Amino acid sequence: MSTPKVLTPTESSTQLKWFAAIVVIGYAAISLIPIVWIFMTAFKGTATAISYPPAVFFDPSLEGFVNLFTTRSRQSAEYLAQLPPPETWWEEIVRQNDQVIAGPSPFFGRFLNSVIIGFGSTFIAIVLGTMAAYAFSRFKIPLADDLLFFILSTRMMPPVAVAIPIFLMYRALGLSDTHAGMIILYTAVNISLAVWLLKGFIDEIPREYEEAAMVDGYTRFQAFRKVVLPQAATGIAATTIFCLILAWNEYAFALLLTTNRAETAPPFIPNIIGDGGLDWAAVSAGASLFLLPVLIFTLFLRKHLLRGITFGAVRK
Repeated sequence: MSTPKVLTPTESSTQLKWFAAIVVIGYAAISLIPIVWIFMTAFKGTATAISYPPAVFFDPSLEGFVNLFTTRSRQSAEYLAQLPPPETWWEEIVRQNDQVIAGPSPFFGRFLNSVIIGFGSTFIAIVLGTMAAYAFSRFKIPLADDLLFFILSTRMMPPVAVAIPIFLMYRALGLSDTHAGMIILYTAVNISLAVWLLKGFIDEIPREYEEAAMVDGYTRFQAFRKVVLPQAATGIAATTIFCLILAWNEYAFALLLTTNRAETAPPFIPNIIGDGGLDWAAVSAGASLFLLPVLIFTLFLRKHLLRGITFGAVRK
C-alpha cells in the first residue's frame, strides 16, 4: 500500500497547479488576441481589412506596409495607361488600386523621433534615478520621506491636469515641437518611477559590500560603480523597461506639444488616412512596427525583468 504524499506548507497540490496553469494560459491567450489581430490585419489588403464578417483566412498582402511608407494619388485609367510598366513590386501594388506613388510618407521620420525621444529620455531617467535612489538609500537626507513623497506625488495627477501650463511654458521657452523638449518632459515624468523602484532594489543590497570595497581603497563612486551597479542590474533592467514603455506609448503630450519636427508615432498612426476612409491595413502595419522595438527590448531583458520584479520578495 502506497503512502500518500505529504505536502509542505509551501507546496501546492497537483490539481491546484493544473488549475493555475489553465488560468494563466487562458489569460495570456485572451490578452494576446488584440495583438495577434493587429498583426494579421497588417498583412491584409485594404478591402480585406474592412470586410464583414472579418476575414480570418486570407491571402497575405503587403499593401498595408506599402500604404504606410508611401503617399499616393489616384489617377484616371487614361493616365495610368500612358505610364511605363511598374518597375518594383510596391509600384505594382499601388497601380492595382489605380494610384501612383507621389513620394515617401512621414512615418519613418515619426518612428525615428519615437526612438530618439523614447530611448533618450529613458536613458537619462535611469541614470538620474539610479543616482538619486542610491543617495536616498545610503545617506541620511533631511526630510527624506517628505522628499520621496513629493517625488511620487508628481505621478498622482493625470497628464491633462498639467497639459495647458506645460504647453504655455514650452511655447514661451521655444521647446514646443523639439526633441529636447520632449526628452526633458518624459525624463521628468519617468524619474519619479525610477527613483522609487530603484531605491527598493538598492535597499536590498547589503551595505557591507561597499564598506569592504572602500576598506580595500575604493572611493565611494568606485564602490557604487563596481559593486552596487552590478548587484542592482536586474532592478535597473526592470525599471528601464517600465520607463521605456511609458515614454514609447505616451500620446497626450506628444499630440499637444508636437506638430512636425518632433512628432512621434503614437499621434501619427491614427491619422493615416487612405482614399475613401481609414486605411486599417496601413494603421495595423504601423502599429505592428511600432510594437516591435519594445517587444524585442523586453525579450532581450526578460530574464532580468523577471528577477527584477521578484527582487526582495522573499527575505531570509
